[in-house]
Order: sequence, then structure tokens, then C-alpha cells
Amino acid sequence: MQIDKTTYNDLSVFNAEEEFSVFHKLNFTRTGGGKEWLRWMMREPFEELNKILDTQKIIQLIVSRIDQWPTSITNGTMMMMERFYDTALDPIPHSTDFFNTRLYKALHSVDYGLVRYSVTHFRDFVWGMQQLAVLIDAPQAPAKLQLFASRIRSLLLHQQLQELLKKEPGQSFSIKENLYYGYFLRNAFKTRLHELSEIFYQLDAWYSMARAVQHYRLTFPEFVVSDEPFVKADKIYHILLPQPVSYDIELSPKTNFLFLTGANMAGKSTFIKSLGVAVYLAHLGMGVPAEKLQLSLFDGILSNINVEDNIVKGESYFFNEVQRIKKTILTISNGKKWLVLIDELFKGTNMQDAMRCSLAVIKGLIRIKGSLFILSTHLYEIGDEMKVYPTISFKYFETNISNDKLEFSYQLKDGISNDRLGYFILKSEKVVELLEQL
Repeated sequence: MQIDKTTYNDLSVFNAEEEFSVFHKLNFTRTGGGKEWLRWMMREPFEELNKILDTQKIIQLIVSRIDQWPTSITNGTMMMMERFYDTALDPIPHSTDFFNTRLYKALHSVDYGLVRYSVTHFRDFVWGMQQLAVLIDAPQAPAKLQLFASRIRSLLLHQQLQELLKKEPGQSFSIKENLYYGYFLRNAFKTRLHELSEIFYQLDAWYSMARAVQHYRLTFPEFVVSDEPFVKADKIYHILLPQPVSYDIELSPKTNFLFLTGANMAGKSTFIKSLGVAVYLAHLGMGVPAEKLQLSLFDGILSNINVEDNIVKGESYFFNEVQRIKKTILTISNGKKWLVLIDELFKGTNMQDAMRCSLAVIKGLIRIKGSLFILSTHLYEIGDEMKVYPTISFKYFETNISNDKLEFSYQLKDGISNDRLGYFILKSEKVVELLEQL
């Protein structure tokens, strides 16, 4: 699935302030390497249905066995093993007789301390990997998991590793054992460790997705095989909100354009992003924040939400809005299935100009039948002219004023809003009063 940097930013998949990103929300990884694998996976949503379904199966299998997931492999374990190889140690003796072991400990006490501490972490790692091989090796598991299980067993099939596996977590090692295993690990395990680590990091990323599915009670979407774009969501909500409101929405070739209106703060942007994030997560093979989601496979998502001006290049806000729309048109004209999300089109010009530009864009976009569109706007006046097009549906978020206070239901309703609340908000926030006192 194609998603550009602007869309990733608009949907807050990644964010400069990471704690406010979807990535952070889904990150339950236990290691730095797992976190980077999760980041990579989230930058590569799938284009092929079989890969999506395989990932769903992987996550579902891990969810079913998540309580048995080994805890012995931590970020500290991985860092300690790396440090063991990166540190310049005096050669560990191959012979582990009484004289050599005592002499090494006495003359190289600092190095011995690192060896002793590292061997414990290596034991924890191979123990954890052996447990993982058992957990992920199931008849119904996707081929990739079965391959990983087989490869883990193969890489652990070595005399010293099998001996190490007999040392249960918590058991201490003698001086002789520390140097015996230390010599092997230092001289014959580095390549195997690298491959085992990469396998673990991928499993850690999938584990993170499974934990997110379990923790947030996400549901797996149902993909409908179709040459035409389709999405139907029941009780969909935004995963980043602590107390979200859910929505129902359906878009198909018969009604492939949603014309969305409502006052500021009524919920338009949140709704648009909710659907965008859910469709994106579905193409990762992830569960989604919805009671139920059915959709076709999409080729990409494009958004036009948080456009900015560029002072350095001398580009105005309106100019960049136009450029974004131009890129959108050029991109989605390829006949593929796109989800296009546009929030408050042409905010950077006057009302009359914005209405004329918006009408031109909407009339052009509805000719593209292979994509689905959601467009929000304050320009409710253009809605009447749009009603002649049968593929456009009209929804709005209602706002009420009670006791001089705004009330938002955050519920989608059929029709077009004509709320104009800008001056009311200005007044209710005492800005008008402050100006009058100047």
C-alpha cells in the first residue's frame, strides 16, 4: 500500500513527539531491535492480501499464547550480549583446568567479571529462543513462523548450547563453566547470535502488535475481494483518544464521496483520521479500532489535512494546498483503488474563492470511480449544488448551544450543517470583551 510522508504525518502514524503517535500506541516491544522492526513494519503496509492474512494469523497465534511468551529476553540481555562482543577482552583460555581458570580470574578480574555476567544473559537468551520455537511451531501457523521455529532449533543445535540449555534460569555458574561457555560464545557463536537476534526482533515486533490487539481489544477486519473500492465500518473510533466516540460509515462505488460539514471542534478531523488509521492498520495485518470493519484491498491512502506554508521557499498556505491537490489528482488517476481524505479544503484563501475552487475540485474528483473520498468543509453553501450527484452522500456533526455553552454530540447525522460558531466562540472565550476594553 502506498502512503507518502504527508499522509503518515496527517494520520499521526509517526510523530516528532513520539508519545502522540500511533506507533507509540502500538509499541509494546521489549527490545530496541524489536522497536526498530516494528517501525519498519509500520512503514511497509502490504499490497497483497495473502501477506495481510498471514500477518493476521501470526498475530492471532501470538495473542492465543501471549501469557506463555518468554520474559527472559530483555533489552538489557540484548545489549549485554552486544557489549560482550564489542569489548576488547584478553583471550579466554581454551583449557578450563583448575590452574588456567584460577589464573585468568586472578590476572584478568575485570574481563572475567564481564564474561561471568554475560554468560548468564546468553543462557537467558537461548532459553527464551527455545521457548519461542515451541510456541510458534503450530500446524496452523503461517509458513514464516514454522520456518522461524525450524531455524531457531537448527541454530541452537550445538553441543555447548544444548549444555547451556540444561542450566535453568536462576542457576549459577562455576568459574570453570563461565570460562568454558565464554570461550565458545566468544569464538563460535557470534554469527549464530546475529541471526537468532534478527529472528527475535521480528517476533518481538509481532508480539507488540499482538499485545496491542489484546490490550486495546482491537478486532481483525474482513477483506472483501473486489475490483471496486469498498469500506463499511461499525463503531469505528480513533485509537489515540482516551475516551473516543465511535461512528458508523459506509463508502462504495454507489456513494464513493462523503461531503462532511460541521462547526470547528465538532469532530470532522477526528472522524476522517479514524477511518484513515483503521484502513492503514488493516493493511498491516493488524486489528483495528472498530466493532467491525469490512473493506476491499486499497492501493494507497492520500490525505490533505495539515497543510503548511513554507517561508523559506516563499510558498503560501494556499499555494501548498493547490500543490497537494494537484499531486493527489495525478496520483489517483492511475485507475487503482485509493482512499482520499481531505480536511477543510482551501482554507488559505477568501470564502468566495474557496467556494469556487472547492466546487471545481469536487466536480473533478467524483469522475474518478476507482477511489473513495471524504471531504470536510465549512463551506456548506456549495452543498446544494452537489446534491445533483448521486454518488455524493452528505453527513454532518451537530453542534448545540445550551446556557451559552457549546455542546458537541460527535455523532454523524444525515444532511448538511449550516452552523456558524466562530464569533460565538470568540465571544464565549472573552476575546470580544478584552478587545472592547482596549
